[in-house]
Amino acid sequence: MTVDTAATAAAAAQAAAPSGAPAARPAKARRIRGRLVAALAPLGSLAAAIGAWYVVSYLLLSPDRRFLVPPPQQVLTVAFLDWTHLQPMLQALWLTAQVALAGLAIASALGVTAAVMMSRARWLERSMYPYAVILQTVPILAIVPLIGLWFGFGFTSRVVVCVLIALFPMIANTLFGLQSVDGAHHDLFTLQKASRWARLRKLELPAALPSVFTGLRTSSGLSVIGAIVGDMFFKQGDPGIGTLLDVYRSRLQSEDLFAAIILASLFGVAVFALFTLIARFAVGSWHASADRRRQAVPGRS
Repeated sequence: MTVDTAATAAAAAQAAAPSGAPAARPAKARRIRGRLVAALAPLGSLAAAIGAWYVVSYLLLSPDRRFLVPPPQQVLTVAFLDWTHLQPMLQALWLTAQVALAGLAIASALGVTAAVMMSRARWLERSMYPYAVILQTVPILAIVPLIGLWFGFGFTSRVVVCVLIALFPMIANTLFGLQSVDGAHHDLFTLQKASRWARLRKLELPAALPSVFTGLRTSSGLSVIGAIVGDMFFKQGDPGIGTLLDVYRSRLQSEDLFAAIILASLFGVAVFALFTLIARFAVGSWHASADRRRQAVPGRS
């Protein structure tokens, strides 16, 4: 069979094949399968974690030491389903949430402002960035007593701890985004004789948005940690979730301790997911990460 004959036969076979439905069915099946996997994977990992929890409670610990890791149903009934136990946790979590969000807002504003200033002049970056690195490497627990002496032992000191912990990721990621703009785009703005303000507003800041939101997602988790650490050390005023964690630990209230840890973790996950969702809407589909998300779902174009 010649090459022309084979090509003609292949074309005839392709024309004879029904179009649309057979190709659409596998693509639709792949999409459904991908969505099922995306939905069932977290549930599977949750079931594995709960199973490991049961193993530790009932197989690795003797009954007289089971209070160290109480089984899940005991935490559920004692802490979550008893309003007298759950109410103070929710009130404390609300206070911790206010501290974490206030610290994150201040850290975000300071971090973006500092990064913009450093991106404007090399000497500013050389002068300011080392102190940002030092701020990240200093153990926060070592300077907590000083923060208490300077700002008191209430709400303000807790916010300061959050800012100190969450500031560096905002500076580092925003500065990286501002300095990673494509050179050809800068050349285009130079040809148009754009001012430095126009270059920053129309080119650098939009291009740095993915990096800014990466810093926000990182700083959001660190801010929650900072709020809990501040609760543990600054105990004036209403108690936060960190204060309750310390109280439950000292009283060996294991069920309440595990419930408070779960609530604090869920709050951190919720904040991270919120900024991830905002980043998808703000960045849109123009960034390369959107292409990777589409390719991760089989059959999605």
